[in-house]
Amino acid sequence: MTAKSRVPIICSLPTKTIPGFASETEERDFWETHDSTQYLDWSQAQRAVLPNLKPSTRTISLRLPQHLLDNIKAAANARDVPYQSLIKIWLQEKLHH
Repeated sequence: MTAKSRVPIICSLPTKTIPGFASETEERDFWETHDSTQYLDWSQAQRAVLPNLKPSTRTISLRLPQHLLDNIKAAANARDVPYQSLIKIWLQEKLHH
């Protein structure tokens, strides 16, 4: 099979019923060893919205020229927000506009 060959994806309806579970651990163990496509019709799935969850964050190191950092801190001070928060706000705005 060449790199350009594609294997067709065959979607089928669920064929098995999800068993009852006595505990979360039992359910976790079950799903670790079973294919969910045999139990669920994923074509009918809807994206879950979990508004109260905080997004995970990761610490990074970012080198900025001193004058740029000073300007960011001044802008943050004028808005009464921490400068790191202002940087995150600006990055988010830039990505979504």
